[in-house]
Amino acid sequence: MTDHFWTYGTDSGHLAGTDLSGWRVEASDGHIGKVDKHSDEVEDAYLVVDTGAWIFGKEVLIPASAVTRIDPEGHAVHLALSKEQVKDAPEFISDKHLADLQYREEISQYYRSGGPFPGGTGVL
Repeated sequence: MTDHFWTYGTDSGHLAGTDLSGWRVEASDGHIGKVDKHSDEVEDAYLVVDTGAWIFGKEVLIPASAVTRIDPEGHAVHLALSKEQVKDAPEFISDKHLADLQYREEISQYYRSGGPFPGGTGVL
């Protein structure tokens, strides 16, 4: 992967091996949920965010490149995504999607077209 879409940015503060499970997730415009699970794998890093009651318990897959800052003292992960971008993301179903490369490509296309990523219309 040449554009590091599924990799944490060097300035995010991510430390490999840190367990982010249960940490708060903050969108660019406020609290969005908590980390249900995550991956630190090289070029395959992501967060699965449980949005809880905010949007009826939906889980979404967030590529690691969307993480702008990790706050270890506050146990919070900050994203370069708005609440609406997270809310409108395709639902993540672990048993169905975790190893599904086509789903992963759909997620990439969703965030590239509307998210803050190179080639998208976002802020980065």
